[in-house]
Amino acid sequence: MEKSIDQNGRPYSRFWFIFTLLVGTFTMSISQSSLSTAYPTLMRAFGISASTVQWLTTGFMLVMCVSMPISPWMLNNLNFKTMFMGALALFDIGSLMIILTPASWGVSGFWFMMIGRAMEAFAVGVLFPSYQSVLLEITPKAKRGTVMGMAGLVMGSALACGPIVSGIVLKFFDWKSLFVLFMLVITAIIVMAGTGLIRDVMARHTSSLDWFSVILSIGLIGIMYVVNLIGKRNVNWLATIIILLVSVAAIVAFCYRQLHLKQPLLELRVLKTFNYDLAIFLTSISYIALIVTTIIFPLYYQGVLHVSPFISGMSLVPGAVFLSILNPLTGTLADRIGFKPTMIVGMLMIIGGWLAAFFVLGHLSLLGMILCAMLIEGGNAFVMMPAVTLGANALPNELVPHGTAVITTVRQVLGSAGVAVSTIILTVGTATALGRGSERLTAALHGYHLVFALMVVVEIIGLILALMLKDVRKKNTN
Repeated sequence: MEKSIDQNGRPYSRFWFIFTLLVGTFTMSISQSSLSTAYPTLMRAFGISASTVQWLTTGFMLVMCVSMPISPWMLNNLNFKTMFMGALALFDIGSLMIILTPASWGVSGFWFMMIGRAMEAFAVGVLFPSYQSVLLEITPKAKRGTVMGMAGLVMGSALACGPIVSGIVLKFFDWKSLFVLFMLVITAIIVMAGTGLIRDVMARHTSSLDWFSVILSIGLIGIMYVVNLIGKRNVNWLATIIILLVSVAAIVAFCYRQLHLKQPLLELRVLKTFNYDLAIFLTSISYIALIVTTIIFPLYYQGVLHVSPFISGMSLVPGAVFLSILNPLTGTLADRIGFKPTMIVGMLMIIGGWLAAFFVLGHLSLLGMILCAMLIEGGNAFVMMPAVTLGANALPNELVPHGTAVITTVRQVLGSAGVAVSTIILTVGTATALGRGSERLTAALHGYHLVFALMVVVEIIGLILALMLKDVRKKNTN
């Protein structure tokens, strides 16, 4: 079993370190996408509307985006073991608040539950960039593709597995059982980490926290909030536009400040590296394909094919399994043949999956759509984490935490925007077709065709970016 040396000069097992890190982050990551299946149950329990219950996911993403830019400072200033266990403990406390929330409190209970959900989101937002930075730090460049392929299980598979896990749990237990399950696993990981499986492995470069930059970064919440309002009814657009303008101004000020501070909260000078910039967009475009698949396909299964939520959730299993199998293999492939050809193959698979789905839609075939989802998710394994690794390899080691934080934040924002735009196009396209006198099924298929056509265009842009990459495999492996 491979041994490494921590910051205190003591040996530790890299295998058990990585295992504990990935299982903890995987469990926390599942919570991001697991609640969509429970929406109807929660609406009945708390007496709330569909637009209100969606805050369990929307609010989660908003808080995540603000905590992500803080992660490089935390990695540089805190003992990693303390930081990791602290994030897990915060997640556990948030989950416990949700479990203890009485449904009899109604709407007030829901917003109390949202506080716990925000605590979970902050913990996940801090760990998402951090676990990638740590894995890159402790792994030689020649082996990074393989290790980050395993990390892709957390990023991709957890997103796909969330609705599956919740669908199974909700078939046999109530909605609070989901959070009980999360708590049990996270508590076990805290115990494992406390016994020495997690060590302090990051060199510290202490600096004071720039609170003004933290405040300005809240502009991300405003931007994502406005994105999620697009296409909804009864929106106060005057107030929304004001929020958008203020938020954009805050982010512009944030970027200006980072570029002029000696010790910025988030080092944006990483954006001067060509391959890194392409990596940002490639990982984001592949993430959009993955998250839209996990949200739009179940809508099609239930709304058009009229299958049960349980069957809808189980229909995501083949794609999630295929993604999980391919993630470690594609990482090894990237180490052997280079990142550029690996990602070109992935983008071609994703494009092929969306094109096939476009033509399969009208045949109302559940099996056909499952196969298309498998192709899309399989292609994602060739792109998302290899792009993160390529971007990190293009940066000096001291900038890797900042690089992963920027990539993760941009990916989250663009992924959320992709879901919002896809949902709007689906809703508006369907409504327009109905207004023209089309039957309900024909109108729904029209909306889905528009979404799938958009995804083909977006992924073709990704293929063009992959073709522009500079393959530096030989330089990194010599």
